[in-house]
Amino acid sequence: MPELPEVETMVRGIRPHIEAREITAARRCRCSCKPMLIEPAVRSISRRVVGSVISKVHRIGKRVVLELSTGDSFVIEPRMTGITLLSDPPDRGHLRFEWQLAGDGEYQSLWFWDRRGLGTIRLLSKDEMLEKLGPTKLGPDALTINEAEWREQCARTGRAIKPALLDQKLVAGIGNLYASEILHAARIHPECPADRLKPRQIRRLADAVRHVLTEAIRAEGSTLGDGTYRNALNQDGGYQNQHRVYARDGERCPTCGKTHILRIVQNQRSTFFCPACQRK
Repeated sequence: MPELPEVETMVRGIRPHIEAREITAARRCRCSCKPMLIEPAVRSISRRVVGSVISKVHRIGKRVVLELSTGDSFVIEPRMTGITLLSDPPDRGHLRFEWQLAGDGEYQSLWFWDRRGLGTIRLLSKDEMLEKLGPTKLGPDALTINEAEWREQCARTGRAIKPALLDQKLVAGIGNLYASEILHAARIHPECPADRLKPRQIRRLADAVRHVLTEAIRAEGSTLGDGTYRNALNQDGGYQNQHRVYARDGERCPTCGKTHILRIVQNQRSTFFCPACQRK
């Protein structure tokens, strides 16, 4: 489930505790569950990173990036159920990877925990980073894209706006949950073709993306009913309490109070919207 707000929360949670610290070990944790993808082989990772320093922690789209003093970078993609932790995992049976750190910091390890094993960890060189995550692979970041860029990106596709928002080459960072919330805040029907949006709708979309994502980051993300997403200290996010439409099908719309939230399926993903607030 982690999308941009959750990944940004992960980055902000771990950054003060691991930046400028030396990696003394990098190892796969013993786990009897489905193995997750770690590239290259852990032995090769260890040779390349032990003794290096984590020079910068940041985010690219829905990925956590640990830049190293060697020029390599760890790219951590949480996907559906992965989280980065400094302490107290939900359980130890689903710990997947550990970075042990030198120094006198409060935490001696960074962990990656993943219940379903869908996440990935890759160690990439500078050239590999550009090839896999450069501007030809990902669109503008959803937190920084402006109205003019939204106009340009939407004009590129005639797809319905909701599936278009999930295309990381169009805009990086938005996932299924926040796409529904954003379109509700912007009063745009999810089936409206992206290239048919009027200037005022584009303006509302740009404002809604910025507002919804910023508020979700302030609340440290959304922890849904399965309790999978946790912040770096294994605590719940809070934005789930502010959801207006996501997973609220059948409930009266909290915005207009006139009708009930509907659920439809677009590209095999659930979409939630209010037919009164978001007229077709």
